[in-house]
Amino acid sequence: MVKLHVKHGDESQFLYETTTNTPIDNLINQICLIYNGRLKVHRICNEMSMLAKHGITLPVNMQGLTDDQITDLKLKDEYEDTCIPMDGYVEEVDVIGRRNGRAPTEKMRSIIERTIQEAKEKISKKLVQADQCVTCDQINEALQQLKGAVMIVYPMGLPPYDPIELEFKNQEELEGTQDSLDVIPELDMTLWFSGKEMQRGKLLCDFVGKNEKTKVIVKVQKKGNAAPARERVVSEDEQKQMMAYYYRKQQEAKKLEESEDNSYMDSKWADPNSLKRSFQGLNDIKWKPR
Repeated sequence: MVKLHVKHGDESQFLYETTTNTPIDNLINQICLIYNGRLKVHRICNEMSMLAKHGITLPVNMQGLTDDQITDLKLKDEYEDTCIPMDGYVEEVDVIGRRNGRAPTEKMRSIIERTIQEAKEKISKKLVQADQCVTCDQINEALQQLKGAVMIVYPMGLPPYDPIELEFKNQEELEGTQDSLDVIPELDMTLWFSGKEMQRGKLLCDFVGKNEKTKVIVKVQKKGNAAPARERVVSEDEQKQMMAYYYRKQQEAKKLEESEDNSYMDSKWADPNSLKRSFQGLNDIKWKPR
């Protein structure tokens, strides 16, 4: 199996395992599902973190308004008394005014936070260092874990306009947000290897050869963008190690220069005629009167 180290720019994303006979179209499809799936999991985790702190999302027409403004406009959140967390709630005001401030209790909050941590670990970039691959099944498993935690804490469900609920239904509205720039649709995704685009309609072996025990770096890029930069000959960590090594060598050379002293030549043991005088009995001659 060929192991692909998928990057976006210079940043590692995940490892993916496949065969050299895989069509590039199928490869792009799978990598796109994992790449965008990881982004989806992180978006849900961020929203669930806010859910644990400040409760459900307010209707769009009530977000950012003060209590007095809501009262004057006679606005009402119809899901406020329906979507209540298990074991009740505690008041945690959202200073941004995006959520209703009815946060889950400490016990329920710990369930959400623990599930968020577990889901992130399943798709973490640290798996690249551990040489572990990521699959679509892992993405789906992480999503199901998050969905299960929400159902436990909010058995009555979330409002239909809540970002978490929209994500679970694949109806998320990302237009105009930074997240929309990160997502790459399958038709707009291109794969690059060794500075060349991997053309659709070809096989992976047309680019990386037929060796099934190889590991290569491929980069994802949006169609129409410039080719991604080539890989560095020396990685950032290796460069730091080299600089530290040469700095140590420089300090050692400096210390040697500072300690270069010839005063030892005046020592008795450094006298080349000492042996001759000892045989002649001339070592301890003193010219002063006793």
